[in-house]
Amino acid sequence: MHMADALLAPTVAAAMYVASGTAAGVSIHKLRKEDAPQKLPVMAVSAALVFAGQMINYTIPGTGSSGHMCGGMLLSALLGPQAGFLSMIVILTIQCLFFADGGLMALGANIWNMAFYGCFVGYYLLWRPILRSRLFKGLGVKGAQRSRIILASVAGCVLTLQLGAFSVVLETSLSGITDLPLGAFCALMQPIHLAIGLIEGLITAAVLLFVYESRPELLSGLSPAEDSLPAKRSLKATVAILAVLVLMVGGGLSLLASSNPDGLEWALFGNADAGYSENMGLDEENFGVSSAAAEKAGAVQEVTSFLPDYAFQGSDSAAGTSVSGIVGSAMVAGAAVLICLAGGFFRRRKANSHKH
Repeated sequence: MHMADALLAPTVAAAMYVASGTAAGVSIHKLRKEDAPQKLPVMAVSAALVFAGQMINYTIPGTGSSGHMCGGMLLSALLGPQAGFLSMIVILTIQCLFFADGGLMALGANIWNMAFYGCFVGYYLLWRPILRSRLFKGLGVKGAQRSRIILASVAGCVLTLQLGAFSVVLETSLSGITDLPLGAFCALMQPIHLAIGLIEGLITAAVLLFVYESRPELLSGLSPAEDSLPAKRSLKATVAILAVLVLMVGGGLSLLASSNPDGLEWALFGNADAGYSENMGLDEENFGVSSAAAEKAGAVQEVTSFLPDYAFQGSDSAAGTSVSGIVGSAMVAGAAVLICLAGGFFRRRKANSHKH
């Protein structure tokens, strides 16, 4: 669902930067009021896992399309909505600048479409209410909570991907791209992202069930009574297992990613070469709107992206994908740690100034 700059008019792109920047500012303000984060290793490894997971496009059978996880629901369930949203900003910014995944001018829109809904709407509307409900109470404490985690993960991913897909349709329509009539574009985007959301929901549920079984207190949104449930694994062991999963996904499984276009590309260009529909039938080499802002943003990306499209420049070597997965995951983890530590420093400095 990473939008290219050509899909947005500069005014729409600027408005989405303001919207996403406002949400980021509110998140930072709220986090700075809290105690220093205790989930630093979890924040690093979960952000890296989402980066690696986004590299794996899974085929949507019978469509000629593929999808990849967004990760907002997963991060907000582990870190809370504010820290999850800021982690998603780190992921999407690193993808944009260093891997040329998504346009730089469109980054504000991509943050809103892929992060805001999952981290805030999904968390407050579905994740936390479902986890604290009495659904499935006949299955016992742990059985009921496992069922609630699965339901909240799947329902949350489906809803938030539907909202994100619809936002893409609205943003392109407001940008005046006449080749994309709203009704037809919406009729393509919503069903394909329903399928993508269902698969992401199951992936998210699997990861969160592992965390719940290992260290239940790491899940955000649990009732206080369940925060104290006995843990099967130490925090170090849990983080280590997730870190190994990051390396496996980013360095190995990424090589098995589907070559089919993702949901957005499929809606725009189709997949006629593989015998499927042309859908909107746009020309991949010449589509959308051009602007001086988009050209400048593209020039910046050409300089900063050292592994464009998750590959070595000018090479089709599979090693480029593995290196991209491992390097990108490490960059995301490191950036998350630095931001978290910087936040802790400012909190301590503010506390010390109040003492004096």
